[in-house]
Amino acid sequence: MRVCIHRGSRQIGGSCVEVEHEGRRLLLDLGLPLDAPDNTPALLPAGLALADDPALLGILISHPHLDHYGLLAHVPPTLPVGMGAAARRILRAAAPFLPGEPPLPAPGWDYESGRAFQIGPFTVTPYLVDHSAYDAYALLIEAGGERLFYSGDFRAHGRKAKLFERMVAHPPKGIDALLLEGSSLGRLADDARFPSEEDIEQALVKELRATPGLALVHTSAQNLDRVVTIFRASRRTGRRLVIDLYAAAILQATGNPNLPQSHWSDVALYVPHWQRVKIKNEGWFEQLAAHASHRIYPEDLAQQAGRTTLLFRPLHQGDLDRAQCLTGARYVYSQWEGYWEGGSYDGVREWLARHGIPRVALHTSGHASPVDLRRFVQALAPGKVVPIHSFQPERYPQLFPRVEPHADGQWWPVKGPA
Repeated sequence: MRVCIHRGSRQIGGSCVEVEHEGRRLLLDLGLPLDAPDNTPALLPAGLALADDPALLGILISHPHLDHYGLLAHVPPTLPVGMGAAARRILRAAAPFLPGEPPLPAPGWDYESGRAFQIGPFTVTPYLVDHSAYDAYALLIEAGGERLFYSGDFRAHGRKAKLFERMVAHPPKGIDALLLEGSSLGRLADDARFPSEEDIEQALVKELRATPGLALVHTSAQNLDRVVTIFRASRRTGRRLVIDLYAAAILQATGNPNLPQSHWSDVALYVPHWQRVKIKNEGWFEQLAAHASHRIYPEDLAQQAGRTTLLFRPLHQGDLDRAQCLTGARYVYSQWEGYWEGGSYDGVREWLARHGIPRVALHTSGHASPVDLRRFVQALAPGKVVPIHSFQPERYPQLFPRVEPHADGQWWPVKGPA
């Protein structure tokens, strides 16, 4: 078995790995680069053959973040795609709310953690991992008596941290090569750890208690660990979590009754203007009815502001202006700081300044700290560690044994030296 990192050996995002054995091929992820201005076919890695090639058996997506699946928009619709069943449902539920034509995975294999399945000469075993994307997996690929482990993106400080502890306590054996993500390298000291979701919850409780008016918490509705954190902090402070139809659809699509849902007594639905237009134009009345048992309106936001946490999106700004409900409001930014610093939310920044709303940042990474990366490598004890999904692959030999870096586009054997 041999491997080629088409993209990702020296960058975060845009991941794409090809695995070949006896002339048959699999792709592991096909991501959109984080710095891509548009999603175009020109972004497909050079040298990657996708069309009309019977040797390519399919694409295995580790998790539903665009930098791992976004270029599916440019593959033949007949090419099977594997991913978690809940992740597949989430992407389909989210698509009608997103601009343009977001990429959707073709039918293929639905992962079950720890259950192996066969694709040609390859045996694939997915392992559910702790990550900021719901239903994320690491992938063990076996062929010809050789074993490649692809970590995908993972962490050990989220609400599914037990998955990491289970992996290091009972790791798969005999791993010949480990493709290891290293997003945290260069961002965090080698002995430091990221805050846990429980830490974020505690900090958010403090902020909510200090907020006399409406609490605006800005995060991705697809970061379901964070949505749970916001819900728990709101409940602890006597606040009701208000979500929009997009968030309600995603939460329902998980199929997980333990996650907050629109019909829960301490959850309410507010439909912003853009979504009301969409409901009318697209005839989404049945979908609205499915989530409207606790629907609230602008006057409710104004009357109940001090007892409400809004899962904020920029499209809420006009509605909140018209509702005149922002006296005493506080904005909590709970996403990667790079989006804010890079100008993605300049409109929100100006809106906050206009209303005199204070901004607080509360966030933690979706990626493992260097401490936990070392624990992971020690547990799996691979024959070699190959850097991927990191801006600093040169840091790997300082942290891990048997590091073997490979450049984008270079083919290398899973077992033995290149």
